[in-house]
Parts: sequence; C-alpha cells; structure tokens
Amino acid sequence: MTRRLLTDFEIMILLAILRIGDEAYGVPIAREIETTTGRGVQLPAIYAALDRLEGQGLLESRLGEATAQRGGRAKKYFSLTATGLGSVRDTRKALTALWARLPQVI
Repeated sequence: MTRRLLTDFEIMILLAILRIGDEAYGVPIAREIETTTGRGVQLPAIYAALDRLEGQGLLESRLGEATAQRGGRAKKYFSLTATGLGSVRDTRKALTALWARLPQVI
C-alpha cells in the first residue's frame, strides 16, 4: 500500500502530536508548533487539519471528560494510527533523499 506524502503543515501537526503524547489536542498542538518552529498557527487551521487527517485514517481521536472550564465540553485528544506513522516516515525519507548531496543547504 502506497502512503501519501504529507504537506509541511501536516507533518508539523503529526510530529507535534508524537512529541506531546497522550494529551495532544488542539491548543497544545498549536503551542508545540509555535514553540518549536517559531511559526504562528491559527487554531481553526489546526482543527481543520486534524479533522482532515482523521478522515484520511492518519489519526484517531478519543474524547476526554467534560469540564466546567470548557462549558461542559470534552477535549478531543488525537494520536497517530499506524498509517499516520508510516506517512511520517515516508515523508521524512522523501525529504531526506531530496536534501542529499546539496551542499548549499547543509
């Protein structure tokens, strides 16, 4: 089965989820990307990408407990599926191959 390569934003989201672990939901994902890369991100863009990636089978989600601080809403936590992890690896391999033997970017 051929996995698709990820866009830069998608790979940042998936890597942020891997870095965060079990507590990965929208706000910490955005914060991780901003802190690690210096790239500002908008929460609506994060949530749209999370929904798209989940729909493609690269992520799975679970609902946490509803909290009063969130008006009784539950947080939606995300984790990578085996397919998602495979896409991360395939994208890394493709990018590494493209960077190989390019002394001007080393």
